[in-house]
Amino acid sequence: MPEACILCRIIKGEIPSKPVYDDERVIAIRDINPQAPTHILVVPKKHIASLAAADEADAGVLGEIQMVAKKLSADLKLEGFRLVLNNGRIAGQSVDHIHYHLLGGRRLAWPPG
Repeated sequence: MPEACILCRIIKGEIPSKPVYDDERVIAIRDINPQAPTHILVVPKKHIASLAAADEADAGVLGEIQMVAKKLSADLKLEGFRLVLNNGRIAGQSVDHIHYHLLGGRRLAWPPG
């Protein structure tokens, strides 16, 4: 885990957080700059810089992230939700640790970009 990675530091407990979900491979935390009434980051505990950097061995945890998002959306009684992944700076990725944004709690516009 890179020492400068903010998400790695949260996972290691160096930066306090209040997870809304936590298991052996995935953690979910509320975004500090929410873009919707519900905005949760769903993050693998393994450091993977981006989807482009993921390999076949990461397929299981990437699938688990989607199931965690499904569980959280049900727990939070979201009528609908969006699961967003930004890959690369040009797409809006600002942290080099793969993370998915679970957004909901209001009508979401389309197209998103």
